[in-house]
Amino acid sequence: MSSCHAIEAAWGMRPGAAVRELRRLLYCGEWIESHVLHMVMLHAPDFLGVPDVMTLAAQAPERVRGALRVKKAGNAIVARLGGREIHPVNVRLGGFHRAPEVAELRGLLPELVAAREEAEALLDWCAGFPFPRRERDVELVALCHPDEYAMNQGRWRSTRGLDVSADEVETQLVEEQVPWSTALHGRLRGRGVHLTGPQARLALSFDRLSPRALAAAARARVTPRDGLNPFRSILARGVEVVYALDEAVRIIEGYVKPAEAAADVPGSPPESRGCAITEAPRGSLYHRYDLAEGGVIRAARIVPPTTQNLPAIEDDLRGSARILASLPEDAARARAEHAIRNYDPCISCATHFLKLRVVRS
Repeated sequence: MSSCHAIEAAWGMRPGAAVRELRRLLYCGEWIESHVLHMVMLHAPDFLGVPDVMTLAAQAPERVRGALRVKKAGNAIVARLGGREIHPVNVRLGGFHRAPEVAELRGLLPELVAAREEAEALLDWCAGFPFPRRERDVELVALCHPDEYAMNQGRWRSTRGLDVSADEVETQLVEEQVPWSTALHGRLRGRGVHLTGPQARLALSFDRLSPRALAAAARARVTPRDGLNPFRSILARGVEVVYALDEAVRIIEGYVKPAEAAADVPGSPPESRGCAITEAPRGSLYHRYDLAEGGVIRAARIVPPTTQNLPAIEDDLRGSARILASLPEDAARARAEHAIRNYDPCISCATHFLKLRVVRS
C-alpha cells in the first residue's frame, strides 16, 4: 500500500473515494490480525508468567479461543479484499485488480460484529494485567488526519511539534549504522529517540477514535498519556482492534461497488519522485521512489517502523540494566524479552530468542 501511494503521488494519480474506503478496510483487517496475534500469542504470556500461548490456553481457554476468533475475522477481511490472508495479491496501482461485490463484503458482517464484542472482552481482560511502572522520555510520531483516525493519508506529526508531509520526511528522518547491530537505526534529525506505532497513534489521534472504541478505552483506563509506558502497549493495540472492527463494519455497511476497480495508470509517465507514509500495525512505514521516464524505478528507500523503534527498545534495555543485574539469569532474560516484546518488533523478534550475558564486576 505504501508503494502504491508513493508511485501514485509521483504520477499525480488520484484514486476515487470508493478505492480509498476499500484501502482503509484492508488496513483494518491487517491491524486486527497483526495486533491480536501479538497481544495473545506473544505478549500476554509475559504478564501472566507463563512460557507460551499453549500454557496460557490451558489457564484461560475462553480468552485464547476468543482471540483466535477475532484474528480469524481480520484474516477474512484481508482474504476477501486482498485475494489471500497473507501478502495480498489483489492490490495494484490506482486501486484493486478486482473490486468485491456488495454481497461478498456484507457476508462478513455477522463475523465482524461478533468479533467486535470478543475484542472488547479481550481488552477488558488485558486491562487487569499487572503493569510495571515505567515512564520514558520519548517523542511519539504518527500519521495524522484532521477528519479520521489515520491509516494511509495525512501528515506526519509528533507530540513535540513535528509536522511534515510525506515529501518532507527525509529532511527529518535519518538512518544510521551502529557497530553492535546489523540493523539500521532510525532517528529524527537533532531530536533524539522517537517512537512510532499504536501508542503514538493514540497519543496524537485519540479524539478521532469511534465512540465505541473510546468507550472501550475508558473501561480499560487507556489515555493518550499511556504512550509513555511501553508495558501498556498491549492496551493500545486492544483499543485499535476495537476501532478497526468498528471501522470495518462502517465501511462495509456503506459500501457501493465502484464502476472501476482501479484508476487509469499513465501510459508513459515522466521522470518523477513519489513519497508516502502509511500506518502499518507496528507504526509509520515510509516509502520513496525515484522514477525514470517511462516508470522505471531507479532508486528506492524504505524505512519500516521497527527501524525507527530500535533506539527506543535499546534505551529501555539500558534503563533496565540495574533491575536485570539483580535478577536470576532466567528471570532477567524473561524481563528483557518482555521489554523488547512491548514494541512488537516482528514475529521472529518477538518470540523467545534472547541470549543474555551478564558480566559482574
